[in-house]
Amino acid sequence: MIILLSLLFGLIIGSFINVVIHRLPLMIRSEWLKESFSLASNFLDDPEEKRLLKNKMVPDESAYNLAFPSSQCPTCGTKIRYKHNIPLIGFFLLRARCSDCNAKINPRYPLVEFLSAILTFLCINEFGWTLHGASAALLSYVLISLACIDYESGLLPDSITMPFLWVGLIINYFDTITSFEKAFWGALIGYLILWAVYQAFKLLTKKEGMGFGDFKMLAMLGAWLGIVSIPTIIMISSISCLFVVGILSFKGRDLAQPIRFGPFLAFAGFAVIFWGEELNKLYLNGVIS
Repeated sequence: MIILLSLLFGLIIGSFINVVIHRLPLMIRSEWLKESFSLASNFLDDPEEKRLLKNKMVPDESAYNLAFPSSQCPTCGTKIRYKHNIPLIGFFLLRARCSDCNAKINPRYPLVEFLSAILTFLCINEFGWTLHGASAALLSYVLISLACIDYESGLLPDSITMPFLWVGLIINYFDTITSFEKAFWGALIGYLILWAVYQAFKLLTKKEGMGFGDFKMLAMLGAWLGIVSIPTIIMISSISCLFVVGILSFKGRDLAQPIRFGPFLAFAGFAVIFWGEELNKLYLNGVIS
């Protein structure tokens, strides 16, 4: 029953995570366009010019958020039938293509649902039906969302990182994953470390080496997993990033192209959730020796 319930719950949450991954960047872009129009319209006096500019810049005013409209094909906009909206099963019923326009369905959809289900089971199996288990599962969902959004759009939305930084501090106020003191310093040091790296890189090269979203994501991880986890997260994410960059360069990728760091931070976060104590000991023993 534990396996079945955790897997089913994870599949349902994974379906919602896919909605967040697809829609949140579009919602952010829509807000940016509205703000840009608001600023630009201040320099226009002619109402007709404002109307034309608004038609070009401001998207459709119809409701578009995480709840509305109902699920639809991103290519043709056709509403998805209920049986095709069943996590994992719907993908195979459709044979990975839209039933109306025959466009290919992004394989990210079943992969996210599957990963969410597996991580839910692992969290409950490792930590039990406790606040710790529920918190680990929640953090896993957040990391899946951030990793996929950053990979696809290059964004690490403040609307995810900042609220969940506070959620991590609140959860650890009750010593759920770590102590509140370690969570507080984890959030602070997590942000400052990458901020300092960013400033040093910019000073030396006159270029920006990473985005502010990376600072906030590491601060969020520090709030959930504590300051002791920060060196381990940085080590794992950096090594895994270098490994991937090495493979891509071997395949001929231009190294001048930016590499999105969010997925690597998420990977390191997953590792610390399940093997944090062992990894921290291994890292500290290596440093001391």
